[in-house]
Amino acid sequence: MEKKPILGITMGDPGGIGPEICAKSLALPEIYETCRPLVVGDAGIMANAVNFCDLDLKVNPINSPEEGKYQLGVIDVLDMKNMPLEKLAHKQNTARQGQACYEYITKAIDLALDDQIDGTVTAPISKAALNAAGHHFAGHTEIYADRTKTKDYAMMLAEENFKVVHVSTHVSLREACDRVKKPRVLRCIDLTYDVLKRLGKEEPKIAVAGLNPHCGEGRLFGDEDDLEILPAVEEARAKGITVDGPIPADTVFSKMQGGMYDAVVVMYHDQGHIPTKVVGFKYDDKTGTWGAMAGVNLTLGLPIVRTSVDHGTAFGKAGEGRANPQSLIDAVKMAAVLAKNRKA
Repeated sequence: MEKKPILGITMGDPGGIGPEICAKSLALPEIYETCRPLVVGDAGIMANAVNFCDLDLKVNPINSPEEGKYQLGVIDVLDMKNMPLEKLAHKQNTARQGQACYEYITKAIDLALDDQIDGTVTAPISKAALNAAGHHFAGHTEIYADRTKTKDYAMMLAEENFKVVHVSTHVSLREACDRVKKPRVLRCIDLTYDVLKRLGKEEPKIAVAGLNPHCGEGRLFGDEDDLEILPAVEEARAKGITVDGPIPADTVFSKMQGGMYDAVVVMYHDQGHIPTKVVGFKYDDKTGTWGAMAGVNLTLGLPIVRTSVDHGTAFGKAGEGRANPQSLIDAVKMAAVLAKNRKA
């Protein structure tokens, strides 16, 4: 029988909800049905999360993936021993915690590059803590790109029937407009096609959102849609990819929801993030908390598998046992599919 993939799950910022959502996710049989999960983090911090979440789980500190038990009821932790429990500061940005989570990430990347694990999943980090520790990256994606020496990559936000891929992400809106160029749009279409195939879509259908209102309305509101986006779509079509665009951004997401498309290539951060989070995030006004935070973040174009939660550290509720683990559950399941298809 084929072995399930080993997935390295980074614990995230110790002061946030990362350890808690790791613990809650690994209490579920469905996770072990899809993969062999391995937390890359600190065993003491994980044991603390298990305790305050009141979970019936044991923490198994190990030094290498082959030592893992990979069985329900036991959380295997590749123990970095870099975050003493007495130094834990829930709800706070600290350089110590930023350094710890950076080491979890780079360790997981190195294990994947060395084929000791089959893929990686990341819990949320604090960019402020990361930078306080001297690691000046915009986030996980940029760390992965740097560590794997990848220059051409893209972010996908994904739910079961709602997927977007970004031409640009963490740049100003002014710079994002300047980055809408035919080669980049075409590359994002290609990456979208490839990942949809790996996720099981035999004939992916892709839409490309326009940049300007009404896709420029015959260049009245800008010419990028005609000069950069349309030529990229036409070239992708010539390669045999089923793709339409540019399509006005105020209608394209409804078309995807209705089943016309499997994914949308978007031009900048908020064009993709806003509709995805409207669909996946549910705020409960009575409790003042997020009742659901669904969605997965994927980095496309890397030599290794990487998925992530689609939310932040949630310092406001860290250490209280109230965090919703759904996004991490989804991220693990999607990473398992990608890892299996990568090996096939």
